Amino acid sequence: MDILAIIPARGGSKGIPKKNIRLLGGKPLISYAIETAKCSRYVTNVVVSTDSREIAEVGMAYGAEIVYRDENLSSDMVTLDPVIFHALGEVEKKGGHYDVVITMQPTSPTLSTKTLDGAIEYFLNGGYDTVLSVVNRPHLCWGKKGGEVYPLYEKRLNRQELPPQYFETGGFVIAKHDVVRRDSRIGKKISVYEVPERESIDIDDENDWLLVEHALNRKKIIFRADGYEKLGMGHIYNCITLAYSMLGQKVLLVTKASAQAGLRKIQASNLPYRIIESEADIDNIISDFQPDIWVNDCLNTTAEYISHLKELVPRVITIEDLGTGIEVADAVINALYTDQHTLPQVYSGHKYVCLRDEFQMTRPKEFSADVKNIIIMFGGTDPSNLNKMVYDGLVAKKGIAGVNFYFITGIGYDCGKNGVVSHPEYNIFVCPDVPRVTKYMQMADLAITSQGRTIFELAAMCVPSIVLSQNEREMSHTFAKMNNGFINLGLGSLASFEGLYNTILWLVNTPVIRKDMYGLMRKCKLRSGISRVKQIILGDEIDD
Repeated sequence: MDILAIIPARGGSKGIPKKNIRLLGGKPLISYAIETAKCSRYVTNVVVSTDSREIAEVGMAYGAEIVYRDENLSSDMVTLDPVIFHALGEVEKKGGHYDVVITMQPTSPTLSTKTLDGAIEYFLNGGYDTVLSVVNRPHLCWGKKGGEVYPLYEKRLNRQELPPQYFETGGFVIAKHDVVRRDSRIGKKISVYEVPERESIDIDDENDWLLVEHALNRKKIIFRADGYEKLGMGHIYNCITLAYSMLGQKVLLVTKASAQAGLRKIQASNLPYRIIESEADIDNIISDFQPDIWVNDCLNTTAEYISHLKELVPRVITIEDLGTGIEVADAVINALYTDQHTLPQVYSGHKYVCLRDEFQMTRPKEFSADVKNIIIMFGGTDPSNLNKMVYDGLVAKKGIAGVNFYFITGIGYDCGKNGVVSHPEYNIFVCPDVPRVTKYMQMADLAITSQGRTIFELAAMCVPSIVLSQNEREMSHTFAKMNNGFINLGLGSLASFEGLYNTILWLVNTPVIRKDMYGLMRKCKLRSGISRVKQIILGDEIDD
């Protein structure tokens, strides 16, 4: 079966002068349609119908056959039907016969060969006379007649419940040879083929052009992270935050099946994700997704691992990485560490912190001389069970008169198993997996926390804090010090509750110290960090 693709491209565009051969993403607009057709498994020949020698030269450069049309087929008022009929006739005069004719407009550059081939298969298998490319955009629509408006729907429903409402795109019209006439390409047996929203753009004006430019520049980014009891949840939260901020890109989160706490958080994010059983599955995911960028947030990497990724992905970024992999990574973002390495591709320090959206939109309360509320936060999993140590000590002391204690526990911490439950009589309250932690930070006068990413969130909310590290690695995080408004008591497993309790009492009764800590936190400019990190990931010039 012989299939002819005809691309109509006249030279008299007024909305966007020379539109069909203007450069889009470094290539002439018409080249996208030509290449899509020529890469098809089914298309036999690709023809450009034009009245312009300049367009013809460009079309031939990309491998298309040229059919010139007369002026009477090139005016604004001429539809495509006679243009396609003319082009088909001219091609067949040279010999041969085509069973199927596809009209492909050059103004649909995002149409993929995969979609085109899917439509051709649908056309052939269904025995249709004509199949048109459409996009489904169901809406509550209204019409107007005789000055009166009226609904074009029977019942008001949510968009997801509305019946399909198909809009034609310029992607393709597939027709049997015999239904291609001077005044029509529509046969009796008609169907539509739904194309993805991204491939439905039809360039009519400058706004459409800008939209397509963005679509073509869209990056595919994989974020690789795990979250479980021993590791904590900071890596998962960080990657989810970054993925949300990359709205204009196509993102995919990858995590281990065994890291259930992190997996549950990713699932709750509604972001696309893939599960791996082992690192060996990574190559298959890369092959399927074809990412432009890989962001690795899995602690120390090896040079061998990063080198392997770079063979498969154009750009590889690592986060919170002190391994040998940083020597070969394209960029390393170590917000938790300061000046650990002097390599030019390493960006370290709190300038590169990625605060979640809720911390971008919520401002801290004003300083209070009285301590009424203290929050206790030891991360998503609390691997050293510091919650239990603090909780048992406070229950034994029956709290502190006039002070509320809120234990904000994460998704990976089992309060029931650890016997951490509310004691209202002592003003001790347990709040597991809260949806918005800023609600509690905004009312807190003091915090007790571990030394992961929560320290940056507390600094952003200006909550003077006492720090207990979960492990030796956390102790190397340099931000949690008095210069930034923290009192650091070192490794939590070696700390005594009495020492912590005395520090709490001292701060409760010494508002001048807490006010100094509050003021130091206000000086930490953390809210612009995510913008810098996005620029690093995308390889853009970084703002100071």
